[in-house]
Amino acid sequence: MSQSGKASIKRGKPSYFMSILGVTLVLFFLGIIGWLVINANKLGNHFKESVEVRVFLRGDLNPKDSVALVGFIGGKPYVKSMEYVTKEAGKKRYMDDGGEDWSKVLNENPLPNAIYFRVKSQYVNPDTLLSIKKDIEQQTYVSDVAYPDALVGNLNKNIRKVSIGLLALVIIISLVVIFLIDNTIRLAMFSNRFLIKTMQMVGATRWFIARPLNVRAVINGAISGVIASALLYILVVLAEGQLEWLRTIHDSGMLLLLFFLLIVTGICITLFSTHRSVLKYLRMKLDDLY
Repeated sequence: MSQSGKASIKRGKPSYFMSILGVTLVLFFLGIIGWLVINANKLGNHFKESVEVRVFLRGDLNPKDSVALVGFIGGKPYVKSMEYVTKEAGKKRYMDDGGEDWSKVLNENPLPNAIYFRVKSQYVNPDTLLSIKKDIEQQTYVSDVAYPDALVGNLNKNIRKVSIGLLALVIIISLVVIFLIDNTIRLAMFSNRFLIKTMQMVGATRWFIARPLNVRAVINGAISGVIASALLYILVVLAEGQLEWLRTIHDSGMLLLLFFLLIVTGICITLFSTHRSVLKYLRMKLDDLY
């Protein structure tokens, strides 16, 4: 009888390596999805903030009026960056964009002085830009305001479609991750069922039995989250080393938040699954464990 009890305890000796490995791989996969979502959002904002609004001015303004108009536009909450473009600078831009030199045909530069500014991402939608255009056109020295309205409409539609698709993907992946981690922990706890039952049979309370396993679950979940975060960081560094545009939208704050969420997710799901499994085996009869 004594040898049988020792065999049961030995058989029930906790083994957490495969559990940590399984949870780490699942969290790493979830982290990749989260990183893609962050990049998609940042890339969408980057495209939005590349939309340029051009304010064309009437005639040659004196310096005082130019400064006043620049200050008026620059003080608006929707302006991200701004540049005063003279006739000469406008001509240079026109030539750099592949335009033909009109110097042989025209004696004077027909381009007006202008103010070019980029709009913050939250203001880049057709209705808001139309309101901005009407507001600026009311200024005395403004002749016209132009922006790529067709591009803005298509950009917002495409970003909305991608956002909905990513949201659906995140929900599905999150449910799959919870299911996989839960199954992984349940399998790990299955190997410990005899240890749990043996402790119960010698008079240990539920809390006494569950507490060390819960503490171990928290530690294992944290280890899995840290390892998954480290692997994800290595992947990010390698990807940004190969793709330069990824570095331009890099957000250290969001990446740190993602790492934190991975660790918290690993701890919470591991703890929940472990505690539930412990209670399940405590309620089972000894014969049902075989």
